[in-house]
Amino acid sequence: MPRTDRRARVDVEDLLVRVKNGAEPELGEVAREVAALAEQGRLGEDDDEDGLLVPALLARLAGAGNAEVRVLVMAALRRLAGCAGGQSKERMASIEALSSIVRSLSRDVDERGEALALLLDLSDIPQVRHRIGRIKGSIVMLVTLRNAHESGTHDDAEKLLHILSSNPQNVLLMAEAGYFRPLIHYLKEGSDMNKILMATAISKMFLSEQMKSSLGEDGAVEPLVEMFKSGNLEAKHSALGALRNLSSSLQNAELLVNSGITRSLLQLLCSVTSVLMTLREPASAILATIAQSDSILLQRDAAPQMLSLLNLSCPVIQLHLLRALNSICGHTNAKRARAKIRKNGGLQLLLPFLREKNVGIKIAALNLMFNLSKDASQELTEQIRETHLDILVKIIASPTPGNDEKAAAIAVLSNLPVTDKNVTKFLTQAHLLPLLISLLEANISTSLAPQKMWLLEGIAGVFTRFTVPWDKKLQSLAVGHGVVPCLVKLLSEGSVKAKSKSATSLAQLSQNSVASCKTKSPRWLCVPPSAESYCIVHNCQCTVKSTFCLVKAGAVNPLVHILEGEEREADGAVLEALATLVQDEIWENGSNVIEKASGVHALLRVAEAGELTSQDKAIWILERIFRIEAHRERYGGIAQALLIDLAQKGDPVLKPMIGKILAHLELLQTQSSYF
Repeated sequence: MPRTDRRARVDVEDLLVRVKNGAEPELGEVAREVAALAEQGRLGEDDDEDGLLVPALLARLAGAGNAEVRVLVMAALRRLAGCAGGQSKERMASIEALSSIVRSLSRDVDERGEALALLLDLSDIPQVRHRIGRIKGSIVMLVTLRNAHESGTHDDAEKLLHILSSNPQNVLLMAEAGYFRPLIHYLKEGSDMNKILMATAISKMFLSEQMKSSLGEDGAVEPLVEMFKSGNLEAKHSALGALRNLSSSLQNAELLVNSGITRSLLQLLCSVTSVLMTLREPASAILATIAQSDSILLQRDAAPQMLSLLNLSCPVIQLHLLRALNSICGHTNAKRARAKIRKNGGLQLLLPFLREKNVGIKIAALNLMFNLSKDASQELTEQIRETHLDILVKIIASPTPGNDEKAAAIAVLSNLPVTDKNVTKFLTQAHLLPLLISLLEANISTSLAPQKMWLLEGIAGVFTRFTVPWDKKLQSLAVGHGVVPCLVKLLSEGSVKAKSKSATSLAQLSQNSVASCKTKSPRWLCVPPSAESYCIVHNCQCTVKSTFCLVKAGAVNPLVHILEGEEREADGAVLEALATLVQDEIWENGSNVIEKASGVHALLRVAEAGELTSQDKAIWILERIFRIEAHRERYGGIAQALLIDLAQKGDPVLKPMIGKILAHLELLQTQSSYF
């Protein structure tokens, strides 16, 4: 039978009436009928001469409440799109029609699968590719479906996104939704204008750390670096903006350093070409962020070049350069870099910044002075003068500066060698000690944010100057001002660095406790000694102020508690403090006090897991504790296996003292082969 005869049997008018007026169950049936007819080739554009069937189906799709019906209607539309001519397909491509289809992308799996398939069929129309992107939320939904890796929708969503990426505006919307592959493709292979468009978009986009890392991993950094190096002024500007946004990710910072951009950025900063002046600020900002990667240390001339540019730059660029130099000097393995900066006059160059009115620059300069003098305190004291010390003290004393500025000034003072008596004399006469105690008391009880932790670390570091064991008069002054309660509090509430420095100060004070006891005789011999002030360790009348006693200060328990923790950085200082309690004249009483504070377990922990110097000191204290029979009986069993293992596998320097302990435990003869 001829095709025209078969078509004659299709009553389009009847279908149209049922589509328009039928209830939803009937609408589903007629949609299924339309799909079947279209698939058989019996219903095409020639049959629907007035072009009313497609608009009618679209109108019902927009209002249908039943998911199954919507699926059937979209299936019918898809079949019609496959066999319809341009006009009918164009009717499906209106904004209203596409909006109805896009809404189904957020619904159940069957519905969104059918919606995706229909959009794919329509996407060969150029206007569709443009219009879909204009529908609010459409690109976001497509990216979500692509990322969901859901069977049946993931591949279609990715195909549709690829097709839509022919429109640059759609690509920008995809990037905002976190799908960057098309954008990176434009950066690599697009026209110059499209590259600039994409780079500018990255520069203005809010990017999470994950998004920055994703862009770097997918290859955005390399084409942006190339744009900066070889593009025109507009390309350079947009590339720098994008790289500035991306460079705060440490992963991207490493990619940038490895790309060789450091030298190009420094060359730009050295340039006096007027047209490039607008690029200098973003270039310096990128240097500040990529310097957070320790890969920058491989660029050995970078830091000296930045230093040479400091006095030739405007304040904004100065601040970026100082932050870059701080990051470089702050790296763990930056000792050589710090030495090179000092050799180039870094400390001397920074001293004038102490008078800088811009607070941010002054803080950055102080931080750099601190970092540079970490391993060169003597060089710092050679450069610094009383006028500089006076400025630092005034910063600390001023009621106006914030804690950032005070912390930076204190940190610099903490790096000055404690052996410099002239510095100590000046700071004492400037009444620095009561200032620091007041500042500590105001900050230690509040939440310890990183900046406050650094402030307290600096204060604890300066306290070691006022507690040196060779100056008892200075110790008495410090104790009289109330430094000991501050030190004890830091043992519990400070950072591990603050704990270490506090323990050092307490150790220095405690070194003189025995001698102080000998010189303190009762003023009134007829008055019996106070039981409250009697010290079981020093066997005399002890107070914190008179004998600097650790026991009376309540420091023994917090010191032991530090050894029980996971951080090992403070072990050495803590052990030095505890060792003052087991000096030759008081070892027995001191051993009992340490044992009572659960110190044996803590010392065994350090002997097992600490650094070699800490192991050595812990074993030295344990040897004195195990001289006492009661402690041998209580702890000998748990200690012997560890000590034998250390003797067998540990450093040879530990063996003699371990041998003494094993002798106390009467185990030496049976284990003598280990020695």
